[in-house]
Amino acid sequence: MNPSTKSPSVNPIAELKKYMKPFEKTDSRASILQMVNTLVPLVLLWIGGYLLLSVSYWLALPLLIVAAGFVIRTFIIFHDCCHGSFFKNKKANDVVGTITGVLTLMPYRKWKYSHSRHHATSSNLDKRGEGDMWLLTVGEYAEASFWKRLAYRCYRNPLIMFGLGPILVFLIQSRFNRKGAKSSERNNTYLTNVLIVLLYAALIWAVGWQAFVLVQGPVMFVSGLLGIWLFYVQHQFEDSYFEHEEEWSYVQAAVEGSSYYKLPKPLQWITGNIGFHHVHHLSPKVPNYNLEKAHDASIPLQKATTITLRTSLESLKFRLWDEDTKTFTGYRGAASTVLPKTAVRPSDVLETKTAHPLLPRE
Repeated sequence: MNPSTKSPSVNPIAELKKYMKPFEKTDSRASILQMVNTLVPLVLLWIGGYLLLSVSYWLALPLLIVAAGFVIRTFIIFHDCCHGSFFKNKKANDVVGTITGVLTLMPYRKWKYSHSRHHATSSNLDKRGEGDMWLLTVGEYAEASFWKRLAYRCYRNPLIMFGLGPILVFLIQSRFNRKGAKSSERNNTYLTNVLIVLLYAALIWAVGWQAFVLVQGPVMFVSGLLGIWLFYVQHQFEDSYFEHEEEWSYVQAAVEGSSYYKLPKPLQWITGNIGFHHVHHLSPKVPNYNLEKAHDASIPLQKATTITLRTSLESLKFRLWDEDTKTFTGYRGAASTVLPKTAVRPSDVLETKTAHPLLPRE
């Protein structure tokens, strides 16, 4: 589907945001209920997995994988707190956000900053590098050094992204503050790290380090893998939207640069409706339990690019963004456009706009 055909004249895409207002209202009762039906099952599944260790680890694993799903659901609560959409009270969002950040191994204020940057710059080719995944255009890849290409290939390799990614992002990278972080953000990271150490120390004391690793290891890894997958596939899909600053539009980036990940109802529930990512990017103040309602209430939003479990797997072959065709391509697809750096390009002779933009700021 061509994104330009998604917006009927009756309800232009530029006016969509105002239709989200009725769904931005926070329902404290719904928020508390979601905390109960998320955190209680998470704890029970963790305990159940531990108790089954004495019977069979293969019986425990299915429970731990389901527990990982509830960690994803916990992350959605954390995510909404970062947007100030889970509770009306800012303090309540900060407290619950910090606690759920401990459970998901993510510092609340650090992620709140980077994620707000992601929303403000999503799909903007001139403002990449913070809160998003590393993406090069075909032209930038052609201009890159051997080592940069190698690093990029490693980063985009599914085995590294989804294999090492959960460990690098959640266990290691999230333990450190970003450069230039304010004191409140740095202190929140320190607090989160201390609380994680205390929680894990208590669990190790209670069940032993071997049982802890056998239980928490799969829960952390699977939830981290699924979290990275969701973030990846919601912006890396066919017919996505990327533009330079002068052409970029926040609303178009939200609706056309974020997918509608249509999941089976059980998976939609466990992932906190985050599949309605186009609605979320259009209006981050809509709490997760209102995303589907907002989607159903707007015909243009229902026409957003839809991907399914099957079609989303196609995104694994996407490597580079082709600015000429406005589509993703693989490295082979880019090979025909890669010229030696010393070669004279036809566009240079014709004195037309170069096909390869400057590399982004490091």
